[in-house]
Amino acid sequence: MEHQDLSTAEWRKSSFSGANDNCVEIARNLPGIVAIRDSKNPDGPALSVTRMRWAAFMAAVKAGEPGR
Repeated sequence: MEHQDLSTAEWRKSSFSGANDNCVEIARNLPGIVAIRDSKNPDGPALSVTRMRWAAFMAAVKAGEPGR
């Protein structure tokens, strides 16, 4: 798997995450990918997916489709 340069990532948490730190952050400003990381461990590993896969994931979540 190719290493993604996330040094310019602009991370944001969901507005639904509230005051706790138990959530994920995403960066959508990177060319061709969406990066995802654990907000409790910002220097830890990050996952990156294509924009198309992210869109499919979000559509499934909004539709309430488990395991897709």
